[in-house]
Amino acid sequence: MTDIEEVDFEVDQEDLDAAPVPAGSGTGGLSLLVNDLHVTYRVFGAKKVGHGPGRKQGTIGRLLSRGARQPAVREVKAIRGISFAADHGESIGIIGVNGSGKSTLLRAIAGLIPPASGTVHVASSPALLGVNAVLMKDLTGERNIMIGSLAMGLTKAEVKQRYQEIVDFAEIGDFVNLPMKAYSSGMGARLRFAISASTVPDILMIDEALATGDAGFRAKSKAKMAEIRESAGTVFLVSHSLATIKSMCTRVLWVHEGKLVMDGPPDVVCARYKRFVEQSRKRATA
Repeated sequence: MTDIEEVDFEVDQEDLDAAPVPAGSGTGGLSLLVNDLHVTYRVFGAKKVGHGPGRKQGTIGRLLSRGARQPAVREVKAIRGISFAADHGESIGIIGVNGSGKSTLLRAIAGLIPPASGTVHVASSPALLGVNAVLMKDLTGERNIMIGSLAMGLTKAEVKQRYQEIVDFAEIGDFVNLPMKAYSSGMGARLRFAISASTVPDILMIDEALATGDAGFRAKSKAKMAEIRESAGTVFLVSHSLATIKSMCTRVLWVHEGKLVMDGPPDVVCARYKRFVEQSRKRATA
């Protein structure tokens, strides 16, 4: 069973007070189609475990095998046959315990991980925003804003025009002139979000980025996501906060051990998932 001790159900007051996003499908037509997606990782140098009692080897056998040893290779099936479709205007939450395949699913949709089998069809290039997304830590925030915004498709003139807006949104102040390696994890996450939000992408995927901000930043992030949805865009949000998922999403996918367990309205899916985690914790402590 996947480790469930790290699941975070922290609930903020503004999440409790916020009105849920009205449920329902988007109205702008098909935005994304995932068809029987499988993703497999190969882990090199993995130790072999669980193969029964060891067998003693003779001196000659040890000498013959000494130079022939190869590093063990273990295959990890991260995504196992997931299929779903998304419409323009939908805000889709993805939930699941740690190691369930949520982030891998986003990366496969973004084209960062090749599928072992299955297909992903998108109406336009997705923009993936993750807490672990790599920016150049030795460069200043200013340089990263320029590089990141150009990668998002803005021109140099557009970046200069929106530069101050990005800095203000990220709430990093004078730190923009320092190398990113001097930033806290929260500052880095806010800057990544601000860079990704400098345009209104058709498909925006957010991986835990909202978990690092304070109440004010999360409120701005929610407003930006609503703006994207109103522009007939599609938003995917991976988060451990069920309150955030329910207040920001019109639909939820529950992923467990690489499989799609449930796809439906936020209240229904989140309630079922929370019950599953609570039961799993009781079994683990029994």
